[in-house]
Amino acid sequence: MNAPSSVSAATPAAAPTLSAPANLPHSLVEDAAALFTGCVLISVGIALCAGAQLLTGGVVGLAFVLHYATDLPLGPLFFALNLPFYWLAWQKMGRTFTLKTFAAVLLLSLLTTLQPRLMHLGELHPLYAAIAGGLLMGVGMLVLFRHRGSLGGIGIAALYLQERYGWRAGKVQMALDCVILLLACVTVSPENVLWSIVAAVTLNLALTMNHRPGRYQVV
Repeated sequence: MNAPSSVSAATPAAAPTLSAPANLPHSLVEDAAALFTGCVLISVGIALCAGAQLLTGGVVGLAFVLHYATDLPLGPLFFALNLPFYWLAWQKMGRTFTLKTFAAVLLLSLLTTLQPRLMHLGELHPLYAAIAGGLLMGVGMLVLFRHRGSLGGIGIAALYLQERYGWRAGKVQMALDCVILLLACVTVSPENVLWSIVAAVTLNLALTMNHRPGRYQVV
């Protein structure tokens, strides 16, 4: 009788399991660099949209509407419109999130105010301004989100609804942005409103595809 094969008798070894690496908190320097990076990207996106007389969504979009209607500076309008939302951020999202958001809003307001002195744009095709501006703002907001910050306003509500109910922040913001852009018909030509919708959709698609619950744990 042949001896049993040692190979066939051997018990297969269990496949090794890999544990997910623990999330490492961002350092203060990393957070500061991220807030600066995100705000610079967003400010350039805003400049592209403004250069083509377009709008964006969110509180920035509301500031654009008031800016076009009253000629008041865009930066201070954006800062003032965000003030009522800090209470929600403090109550629902915590102190750290609120402080980072306040810093981001203040920095973006300053950059937007100083930008006409720092950068001069020539003629812009509205389609390019809408797509490039929307992408820059979307990526900039993504950087802020991943470091527990935002641009306040609708961004705070969108992030709260995502963390509380699992609704994607990009989709929530896209719906609210469409309402704001419809209101913009009062101060902006219908053609520019259509191009502005392209910018808002581009921005929010960038968020929807890259900021999903469970894909990236912000710390």
